[in-house]
Amino acid sequence: MDPGPTDLGVVDPFPPPPSSPQQQQRKPPSRYESQKRRDWNTFLQYLRSHRPPLSLARCSGAHVIEFLKYLDQFGKTKVHATGCTYFGHPNPPAPCVCPLKQAWGSLDALVGRLRAAYEENDGVPESNPFGARAVGIYLREVKESQGRARGVPYHKKKKKKKKKKRKLLQDTAAATSGGEASLFPAVGASIADDATGARNSSAVAAALSSSEAGEGSRATPAGSSSSS
Repeated sequence: MDPGPTDLGVVDPFPPPPSSPQQQQRKPPSRYESQKRRDWNTFLQYLRSHRPPLSLARCSGAHVIEFLKYLDQFGKTKVHATGCTYFGHPNPPAPCVCPLKQAWGSLDALVGRLRAAYEENDGVPESNPFGARAVGIYLREVKESQGRARGVPYHKKKKKKKKKKRKLLQDTAAATSGGEASLFPAVGASIADDATGARNSSAVAAALSSSEAGEGSRATPAGSSSSS
C-alpha cells in the first residue's frame, strides 16, 4: 500500500508559508465582537432577501423596526396576550397558546450592536437607521407591553438606584454634620487658649507697671537729698 501524501514518512514538497509574528500574536475576537459580526451579516442577508431588495443606503428606521418584528418568529420568550388567563402573571402554572417573541432586552442589545456595526462599516452616524427616534420609541413600547404581559416590573432597578443614591446623600450629610460638630471642641479650646494668653499678658503688664512704680518711688528720696 502506497503511503498517502499526509503520512508521517512523506515530506510535503509544498509546505505552508510560515506565519508572521503579527498573525501569531493576533488574539481571537471577543464574544461581543463575534456576536456583532453575526448580527451584521444576518441583517445584510435580510436586506438582500427583502422584497423588493433593499440597499443599506436606503435603509431607514422603519426598515429596522420591520427587521425586529421579523425576528419575533425566532423568539423564545412567552408574551401573554391581553385575553390570556395568565396575562400579567410572572410565573404561570401551566402552558398557554400565546406566541413566543424576542425579549425586549435581546432586541435592545441587538440594536446597540447593529448601531455600532453600521458606523464601523463606513456608515454616517447622522444617518444611522438604528439610532432613529422611531426605533427608540418602538423599543420603549415593546418594553412596556412585555412588562405588563409578563408581569415583569422593569422599573424596579431604577427605584433601587434612587434608594442607593438617597442613602448615599444621607450618609454624606451625616458625615458632614458630624465633622462640623467635631470641630467645635477644637474651636472652643482655641478660644480658651486665647483668653488664657490674654489674661497672662495682662498679668505681666501689671507686674511690669508695679515694678516701675516701685523703682520710681525709691529714686525720689535720693533726688531730694541731693538737692538739699
